[in-house]
Amino acid sequence: MTAATQATEALRKAGVAFATYEYAYDKAATRIGERAAEALGLPAEQVFKTLMLEVDGQPRCVVIPVAANLSMKRAAAVFGGKSAKMMEPAKAERLTGYVVGGISPVGQKRRVPVALDDSAVARERIVINGGRRGFMIELAAGDLRAVTGAEVARLTAD
Repeated sequence: MTAATQATEALRKAGVAFATYEYAYDKAATRIGERAAEALGLPAEQVFKTLMLEVDGQPRCVVIPVAANLSMKRAAAVFGGKSAKMMEPAKAERLTGYVVGGISPVGQKRRVPVALDDSAVARERIVINGGRRGFMIELAAGDLRAVTGAEVARLTAD
């Protein structure tokens, strides 16, 4: 049995069905999300990364495919803001209760608005970070939306 995380506990409490995966996390690796997909033998389009942003100075969370690049303009727009920037890692860790490289959009210490890339809804199941490095959760995109209240929008750069 895998040790519980804030994310798995939140999903259990919400009655969401999910599966977990573990892999050897390499903090020196580049493109960590793509490395996770490869280690798990999953297509990169199914594995999503969690990014913490500040939109007009307010904390926000976006979930996009690991191989994609975020469009800051689109991210700002989905939250009704003018500008977006990546949150400093230390601030993201304090806000979420997770360590960078292990941040999940589920079960964050402080709940913030979440946006999910629209490519997720075309997939039956997606894989997201499970709340610690080297730990992933597979679930239905609709369940992720329900648990986080995520807005679905095109978030990636063309």
